Amino acid sequence: MIRMSISKDATIHPSAIIGEGAVIEEGVVIGQNCRLGHHVIVHRGTRIGDNVIISDQTVLGKSPFKAVLSAITADKTFDPLQIKEGCVIGALCIIYLGATLAEQVFVGDLASIREEVSIGRRTIIGKGVTVENRTRVGARCKIETNAYITALSRIEDDCFIAPEVTFTNDNYLGRTEERKKHFKGVTLLRGARVGANATVLPGLTIGEDGLLAAGSVLTKDLPAGKVFLGVPARYFGDVPEEQLLKNQTFYIAETQKGDEGC
Repeated sequence: MIRMSISKDATIHPSAIIGEGAVIEEGVVIGQNCRLGHHVIVHRGTRIGDNVIISDQTVLGKSPFKAVLSAITADKTFDPLQIKEGCVIGALCIIYLGATLAEQVFVGDLASIREEVSIGRRTIIGKGVTVENRTRVGARCKIETNAYITALSRIEDDCFIAPEVTFTNDNYLGRTEERKKHFKGVTLLRGARVGANATVLPGLTIGEDGLLAAGSVLTKDLPAGKVFLGVPARYFGDVPEEQLLKNQTFYIAETQKGDEGC
């Protein structure tokens, strides 16, 4: 049997189940009915709420490293990672210090969530997704397999991001010191949707219920309720009335319960 390494300064509810080879550092708090898989590493100070599932070989509360040429990674002290009640986190994920996952977030295998990221209630982060630092993701969003969410982005509630979508934040493509004054991620307003393999250029906004079609490259802001398509993406039509967020059964039910934002 492979031994666990659990700090005497960690607080673990007696009902929690810890897999073989787990490492749990000082100051960690693990709530009731949690299940941690084999070889999970929980770094110091991490807070895990009740009824959380963590799959094998996931790393929680990792400290960010700053490369010599890093332009955005901050050299600072971060708050502990917080994972709220009912979250499910897949295998081989890395979630950094300073991140916060609200209740019932689902994180697929191999996903990476960087420091100073907040994820809202019931949001799905798909397999292999990367959410870079200083990004906010709202409630009930779906970010699907291998999507890349660049640093400094903001995604409001009920947005949909299909597989292989890429957000960008540097119009200078790594050249000149001037670029550091202009870093800006992508903003998706409530109910915005982005199709598979689409690319959104730095600093752009997709308005409420806006839709960027699969394979498109967005080079200008996309207005609310409009469909853009192509390379570069241009106006194609209006989002059909029956697809508007306000007409979705799940949205009506959630808003009646007051489930707004993270």
